[in-house]
Amino acid sequence: MKASIAVALLAMSALAGPAIAQPSTSPNAPPPATPRASSAKPAPAAADMQAVLDAHAALGPKPIETLTPVKARIQPSAADAAIAVKRQKGMSTAPDPAVTTKDLPYGADPMQYARIYRPASAPSDAILPVIVYYHGGGWVIADVNTYDATPRSLSRQLNALVVSVEYRHAPEAKFPAQHDDAAAAYAWVLKSAVGWGGDATRVALAGESAGGNLAIATAIQARDRGLTKPVHILSVYPIANSATNLPSRMDSATAKPLNTAMLKWFGHYYARTPADLQDPRINLVTADLKGLPPVTIVNAQIDPLRSDGETLAAALRSAGVPVEQRTFEGMTHEFFGMAAVVRGAFDAQAWAVSRLQPALAK
Repeated sequence: MKASIAVALLAMSALAGPAIAQPSTSPNAPPPATPRASSAKPAPAAADMQAVLDAHAALGPKPIETLTPVKARIQPSAADAAIAVKRQKGMSTAPDPAVTTKDLPYGADPMQYARIYRPASAPSDAILPVIVYYHGGGWVIADVNTYDATPRSLSRQLNALVVSVEYRHAPEAKFPAQHDDAAAAYAWVLKSAVGWGGDATRVALAGESAGGNLAIATAIQARDRGLTKPVHILSVYPIANSATNLPSRMDSATAKPLNTAMLKWFGHYYARTPADLQDPRINLVTADLKGLPPVTIVNAQIDPLRSDGETLAAALRSAGVPVEQRTFEGMTHEFFGMAAVVRGAFDAQAWAVSRLQPALAK
């Protein structure tokens, strides 16, 4: 191997450290080398959060960072663990009937569709506010089914239409496919919402993890393209900072269900080149954030993405954007949709709803 090529390979980095961007678009492409194990011990989880972590461990998930995307996509999720805890407690695991759903396409690709949540009690002629929601999964795994709890809860609590956007996944479709899909879905909602009883003048953006990134990035694209600006952005533990030495990358390196090695794994599959990881659509702290609507950022203490949210909040303040950020102690990544079994999630949702409610009011 020529020296120049070797140097280039060594320079490549993903969100969690050195990695070679995987050029293959095959979901069977092998994973990157697993980083050296960290000796860091995460902060203790709250008792009810730990119960979910224990339930997840009992489901026998394999370490995502050691798998191909195909195998990673069939591993039990944190949402599966929350359902298992509900089952242990004798609670219903059926979807909340207070909210109905229907799926509609917004593009030609089979993955370009959205699930529209509507409060069952809303009159058929009601004009409801709209929340466009983007799910997590590092742009590689998970889908609207995995992330059903949050949009269903937001629809019920805010008496709103929630449009949960499915998008193309990496490595089959690499960056910026996911951001392009998110922006296309937002434009589609603005044009189509009236047909579902939605008010296109009262639209908020929301998302979790990779979706928390998409919510901010889509608002930036809406501003730059002269589209209707969202009235508020809810960004839950977003991917927002490509630095590898952030405090949470270190203190939560071995956290569950998301660890720092998994961040490297995600970057390995969705990035085309190392430059993608510095693109302001991913590295949001370097983006032009001026003129965005008010933002609410939710973070978990035991999460390698905690510092992303904290540094994003600082960047937004510097850009003059109204922002509030809270880190919930004893909580881990993926906690937000677990309000039925985790008190911290209940509190986080209540806070988020209190921030969204006035923004969505007429």
